[in-house]
Amino acid sequence: MIKPRVKWLALAAAALMLLGFGGVGYVLLAFPKVGVATHLAVQRTPQLLERGRYLATHVSACIDCHSERDWQRFSGPIVAGTEGKGGQRFGRENGIPGTIFAKNITPTALGNWNDGELVRAFTAGVSKDDSPLFPLMPYASYAAMCERDVHAVVAYLRTLRPIENSVPPADISFPMNLVVRTLPAPPSPGPCPDPANAVAQGAYLTRIAGCADCHTPKSHGKPLAGMDFAGGFTFDGMPNGGGTVRASNITPEAGTGIGAWKKEDFVRRFKVFADPAAAVPLKPGAFNTVMPWTIYAGMTDADLGAIYDYLRTVPPVRNPVERWQAP
Repeated sequence: MIKPRVKWLALAAAALMLLGFGGVGYVLLAFPKVGVATHLAVQRTPQLLERGRYLATHVSACIDCHSERDWQRFSGPIVAGTEGKGGQRFGRENGIPGTIFAKNITPTALGNWNDGELVRAFTAGVSKDDSPLFPLMPYASYAAMCERDVHAVVAYLRTLRPIENSVPPADISFPMNLVVRTLPAPPSPGPCPDPANAVAQGAYLTRIAGCADCHTPKSHGKPLAGMDFAGGFTFDGMPNGGGTVRASNITPEAGTGIGAWKKEDFVRRFKVFADPAAAVPLKPGAFNTVMPWTIYAGMTDADLGAIYDYLRTVPPVRNPVERWQAP
């Protein structure tokens, strides 16, 4: 005969299991909650295509993750001819709870996507098949893109050279594979900023460029309070065997941030990489960085200056950062 205490413990364990299975089932069925993709047909005008090229290549940097990068050269410049083909791997050495691969975003892979499905993917984090995208894809930042710029990116991606490249599916560990389903949210676009308002323009560009994603330190995936843009986010296992790299403090703090920089210093720091020769070849194990300088170097002086103007308005944070530890 089963003793009453043992019986109740067994029933309680069974109830917890049922609740657990029920919770998993609810997450699988109810999330992500972003609604269906809209039926959208973007008009591909020359002006929109050029705006999309500029954003995808130099600001929001879609081409950065979705192409091959040459990690034998400083800052890992894009390998010509691989634009959009996908395949870059991100694993536990990058802080990912599993393994994911950047998707192929050329027309070969997206040919059966409509424009609304593409918009939902990069602004809300939900793929064509209604599965969630891992937030390494900065859809929370792209969610703030104004409608013109969203349409511009879509128009440009349709013009990429088709490349055959089958990319493995993501493999995210439990329970994060369930948590990821709850993260996508409907986009929250506002009006396009007035370029004459440098601070507003800079705030917008900083958001859709995902600057905070790397330059704000995190704990358990959440930004640390009061540490916006204060640097210290860690990148382990650089692809060239270059040890550990940390993002810089870009708050206007004079000692450890960019408070002592003039605007021309800030702009020049980017523009030096407009010359491909600046991405010098490196020996294995030498200092390298994930910061895609050669990508951002293509931004206009005005836009880089606007980002500087905005960063001057964020609270200064004293946070010394050791930017590199040798392997």
